[in-house]
Amino acid sequence: MYVEKLVCSRCGEVHYPDEKVFFCSRIDGRLDIYYDYDSISDVLTRDLIENRKKGIWRYKELLPTREEVYLGEGNTPLIKARNLSEELHIEIYLKDETRNPTWSFKDRPIAVGVAKGVEFGVEVAVTASSGNAAASLAAFSARAGIKSVAFVPHFSGLGKVAQLIMYGAKVVRLKWTGSEDPTVRMMKEVALRYNWYPVPSFGPFNPYQFEGNKTISYEIAEQLSWTSPDWIMIPVGGGGLLAGSWKGFKEFRELDFIPDVPRIAAVQPEGNAPLVRAFKQGRGPFDIEPWGEPHTIATGLEDPYPWDGDAALTAIRESGGTAVSVSDDEILESQKLLARREGIFAEPSGVASLAGMIKLVKEGSIDRGDKIVVLITGGGLKDMDVILERAEIPPVLEPDVNVVMSYLGL
Repeated sequence: MYVEKLVCSRCGEVHYPDEKVFFCSRIDGRLDIYYDYDSISDVLTRDLIENRKKGIWRYKELLPTREEVYLGEGNTPLIKARNLSEELHIEIYLKDETRNPTWSFKDRPIAVGVAKGVEFGVEVAVTASSGNAAASLAAFSARAGIKSVAFVPHFSGLGKVAQLIMYGAKVVRLKWTGSEDPTVRMMKEVALRYNWYPVPSFGPFNPYQFEGNKTISYEIAEQLSWTSPDWIMIPVGGGGLLAGSWKGFKEFRELDFIPDVPRIAAVQPEGNAPLVRAFKQGRGPFDIEPWGEPHTIATGLEDPYPWDGDAALTAIRESGGTAVSVSDDEILESQKLLARREGIFAEPSGVASLAGMIKLVKEGSIDRGDKIVVLITGGGLKDMDVILERAEIPPVLEPDVNVVMSYLGL
């Protein structure tokens, strides 16, 4: 393991890799992990990576644990979106994270977080999540033989709750009545009181899982023959995926694996867009205001406060990128467009990135000559409630060919 130190992003408190530490003693900032890149460059090469087993652990020198917990995470396809590219007149690639073991990108960070828990010898892992991160924790904890507890908001989709139950997690649905996220508050309280291991998909409560997000950038660089796209479109809830993706591209450039890095576009729903608002207002990384109670069909992006927003806001600006909010209608149209034109069924949260890309292209913020990677972060079966509320359910017909053909209108 090549970790040098962990430094709090807010107060500068320093910890070292031999410490069993999950968060800053003030619990007010993320412990950013620093690596010895000189030593890594002595052992890690592009050829070595290419000859290893596919998946996130092929980049183990750039991850903060000696353990591995494997369910087949990572190694998701980067698909040239030929139909969408032709229709929208721009070069589009889709990073299809619906292929992960629990059908979302959350398997990347949570696999690393659980692996670190195994290294620490923890017995109970706990999370706060609207569903996807909790599902990942439940699955990887089951694989690792660790008990898992998931605090979810009362409005979490029943499909996601059912997934947690089947993995054996203890699920607690908490009523959300104010601006404070009750799932985070409860996770923090039990972690401190009972010494449970917190594994949410945001950095301030677990710095190790944050590092798993980087692997999506590593794979994109490999799949583009060791280059980067001009733009990468990333849906944002807590901000960890965006911040981690940026760190991954920067590390590959630091190691001379790629010549340059992409510009980053953050996409949030209009009903919960604290990061977009902060970007447009020119606020500092630690001046992001909580949104309040979110209202959006993109339930996976309902973090009223982006816990990794400081790093995400910095990443957008460092990359020369931008941030955009999209309406629920734009998200739903993009969901249908992606399914009907490219055969990928994504949940609303997972396809907000495509809605953002379409909006930015129409506005002229993205040049039509650019190469764009759109992260599709979660599978459509995770949020069937949203679809069934709006779908026209086919009627039950008599098994008569004339009746059937009349209905089909073909």
